[in-house]
Formats: sequence, structure tokens, C-alpha cells
Amino acid sequence: MHLSESARVVFDVLAEAGTATRPQLAAGAGLSKPTVSTAVAELEAVELAAHSGRASGGTGRSAAVYRLGPAAGAVLAVDLGPAKTRVRGCALDGTLLAEGTGSRQEAAGTVRRVLDALPAGAPLRAVVVAVGDVTTRDGEGAGERPATAKAGPVFDAMAVALPEGVPVHLENNVNCAALAELHEGAAAGRDTFGYLRIGVGIGLAVVIGGRVLRGANGAAGEVARLPYPWDESRAPHYEGLEQRMGSRTLLRRAAETWQDTDGPRPRTAERLLTLSGQGHATARAVLDAHAADVGRLAAAVVAVMDPGLIVLGGATGADPQLLPGVRAELARLSWPTEVVSSVVGDTGTVAGAGRLAVAHGIQTVTGAVRAKH
Repeated sequence: MHLSESARVVFDVLAEAGTATRPQLAAGAGLSKPTVSTAVAELEAVELAAHSGRASGGTGRSAAVYRLGPAAGAVLAVDLGPAKTRVRGCALDGTLLAEGTGSRQEAAGTVRRVLDALPAGAPLRAVVVAVGDVTTRDGEGAGERPATAKAGPVFDAMAVALPEGVPVHLENNVNCAALAELHEGAAAGRDTFGYLRIGVGIGLAVVIGGRVLRGANGAAGEVARLPYPWDESRAPHYEGLEQRMGSRTLLRRAAETWQDTDGPRPRTAERLLTLSGQGHATARAVLDAHAADVGRLAAAVVAVMDPGLIVLGGATGADPQLLPGVRAELARLSWPTEVVSSVVGDTGTVAGAGRLAVAHGIQTVTGAVRAKH
């Protein structure tokens, strides 16, 4: 679809605003009112904009209000999580249109259900898939792919449900969650921070100047690859730090520490956190040791990027019980840095993927090259 430059700019402003009058569009686009009127007429002619009533002004006059039209279409965000698949369909102004949740194995079916629930006839403009992996370009030009076997098979199983010809963009799941924290979570109002996820695995999103730093290989923040252990008697091994700090090792440590008088041994990290919160002494001790480990990793992050703020996320990391231990160890090893718990919860990744999908969808419509990530 070919649009004039002014129509592209006005469409971008309208998508950002959701609804707007022509004076508001003119102010947002930095264009004259006659130019905006022509641009709006152009967008209406191809159903990218539509009337949405009238708004009364302070002088008693009313102004036409515009919204996105039916041809603007929708986008899809998919979070291929370690246990669950979360899917959201959104309009290009960010409005939630449909959502669904299923197991990791049900990814394709969950995607199909959400696609079927989108408004009939609305073109799908872009798809963003959040994966627990670094992403790479397919060597045969077929687009982006997970770089390792970690997420490849589940991505392939999900991809069969996507319509052909729709641009599919992959993003690391930790980066997506960080975007949610930036726009609607614990980092709102801050444009530089580190989002440190601690759960089954570990990961870091580096946000500088309001943008996620991806690196030359798309692998910025892959703290699982930090050399560990690192001393004279033991050589580092591949992703040794993730093995040290992941929830499986946390539960193994709990099993090794557990006494006969402590009751049933926790089988999940969630249960361990619950017991600690209830005052269970052994569970608390295990969690305190884990918090110290997280604090040491946070000190490494601070040494490299000095973010001023670290947001702790993930199934284990987001629990506020970790905060005192993380803060204390970080203060012991590095300079003052604020540490807070994530507030976006389990839906943060799909919410951040939705924001990226909207930005890519607008690019698809306008042919623009910028995306607000």
C-alpha cells in the first residue's frame, strides 16, 4: 500500500494516540492543519482511519474524532515460555482484541484460537514471538530462527499455525519482559536499567536510553555464558553459571540441606518460596544463600553497565523475599544501585512482545523504518 509521507506520519500518531481530533493530529505530527486534513482523507479512503464521533471544545465547537479503521488490521504476540504459551492479538493502537493460554506443547492450537477470535477480515500485519534463546537469521533467507535447539522445535511446531506472508519477528523473552517493565512496570520513568531474570534459567536484558541493547550476535545479556566457576582448581564449563543458579540446582541444594524434622521436601521452587514465606527456617536459609548468589551476579552486571536500577524478575527472582539478600550482597561488592522486584508478573513477556508487534505492524502499514523498542 502506497501512502504519502504525511499520511504515514499521521497514521503513526493516530496509532499512538488511539483516538484524536485533527488539531491533535496536527500537533502530534508537526504538520499544518490543511496537510493533516488531506492526510486523514487519504487514510479514510483506504479504511486506515475512521470517524469515532465528535468531541466538544472549550468554545462550544465540536471536532471530529478519528480512530484506526478496519484495514489497519491486527498483530499477534506469542510467548513460548518454558511451561506455558501465552498469545495476544492486538490492534495497532495496542488495544487487546483476543488472548489465550495453553501448554508449551499446545502452542499451535493456542495461536489458532487467538487468530480465530480476531475481527473478521482484519489483516494480520506482524507477529512477534518471544523465545528463550538467542535468535539468528535463517541461512536460506526464510527469516529469523532460534539459534540453538533450546527453542527451535517448539518454534517450528507453533509456526505451522501462522498465516503465510505475514512478517514474523523473534525476540528474546527476557528482552520482551524488560520492555513491559519499562513501559508499565517497575522501571517506568527510567530509561536505563538492567532486568535480571532468575528462574529455571537466568538472563539479563540491558536497557539503555529506553532501548534494549541486542549486541552484534543478538546475545547481549546472555549471562548464562559468564565463565563459572572461575578459580585455579576448576575450569569454567559451558553455561555453568546457569546450572549453578537455575531452579533445578536451587531445589537440589534444598534437598541436601533438608532435615528429617523439616517436613516434606519442596519439589518446586514455588513451594520452597511459600515455605520460606511461612517462616520455615531451612527454606529461608536456602533462599538466603540463593539471594547472595543473585547479588553476586547483580554486582557483575553493575560492574559492566552501571545501570542505576536492577529489576529482578523470573519465577524465583521476582519474589520480594530475595530483595534483602540481593541488596546486601550487591552493596558489599559494588557501588550503590537500586534493586526492586518485577511487577508485571507472568504476562510481562507477552505484553512486551505485544508492544514490539504493534511497532512492527505500524511499520508494515506505513513502510517506515523506525520501531519504538
